[in-house]
Amino acid sequence: MRAVVYTEPGGPEVLRLVDRPVPEPGAGEVRVRVAVSGVNPTDWKSRQGGRGPMAFPEIVPNQDGAGTIDAVGPGVAVSRVGERVWIWESAWKRANGTAQEYVVLPEHQAVALPDEASLELGASLGIPALTAHRCLTTWDGSDGRLGPGRLAGRTVLVAGGAGAVGNAAIQLARWAGGVVLTTVSGPDKSRLASAAGADTVINYRTDDVPAVVRQTVPGGVDLVVEVAPIVNAATNHAALATGGTVATYATEETADLTLPVWPMMFGNIRYQFVLVYTVPAPAKAQAVADVAAAVAAGALRVGEKAGLPLHQFPLEQTAAAHAAVAQGAVGKVLITVG
Repeated sequence: MRAVVYTEPGGPEVLRLVDRPVPEPGAGEVRVRVAVSGVNPTDWKSRQGGRGPMAFPEIVPNQDGAGTIDAVGPGVAVSRVGERVWIWESAWKRANGTAQEYVVLPEHQAVALPDEASLELGASLGIPALTAHRCLTTWDGSDGRLGPGRLAGRTVLVAGGAGAVGNAAIQLARWAGGVVLTTVSGPDKSRLASAAGADTVINYRTDDVPAVVRQTVPGGVDLVVEVAPIVNAATNHAALATGGTVATYATEETADLTLPVWPMMFGNIRYQFVLVYTVPAPAKAQAVADVAAAVAAGALRVGEKAGLPLHQFPLEQTAAAHAAVAQGAVGKVLITVG
């Protein structure tokens, strides 16, 4: 089978297309014939060495993907053969991501994909949707679940609504009944955020974000889904309601976030830092179940009309796909595998 690998950290040029034996599933595992592999910032940062030294001598990149189960190991129902699935965290603590024609992984990491859901959607879930779910369920009093009505009466401010996580957060929050405001950097991204379903879109380059938020939601927002916590700290503090939460899943290059203790204390503001890989197992399982339910309900979509344009590359151009994500491609970068 064809697979993309790297044997040393570095830029996209370290990725090589090679031929490997087709793997066999072990106990509790399934083998997926990969159709589409999704690329996220975590994939190129890991390849570059930003996530620590290489844990394996040869690594196939990419956490997310979608395809069809074509073989199962002992302990897995044979009825799963032929099932269309989406894959999450394929390469977390493992050497085998989705940038290859076949991948073997624990069966719970291959989630049934409804017939009406495209493989492109399946490959776009994983990291973005599970991250968004965690961010949307960390507010005080949440039971960790998302679904219709779960965010009824709550307001959410999504920073960077044209990004993959921002797009998923908007769609999931709307599905759960929340009112969604989002910030973007220009008209094109504003159009994408509106297509995703945001109720209010704010251009942070030209608008006073806290002022627009307070005009729209006088009491302030209940939750901020944050991609740039340092640069947006003052804005978030001014926009939050008493008892509000900032859930941040990324950060800038600067290492430290400085917070004014008394204003935070006075507002009973809480911060929740989110790294999808280390989310507690019960919460991760709930996120997978809720995202699957959102897909089944048609609440998660991809493509230009859903605010998430698709950029597709063939497997042999995986290096170019990684470079596109690193350079800030707006939308979702996918690799057509087979």
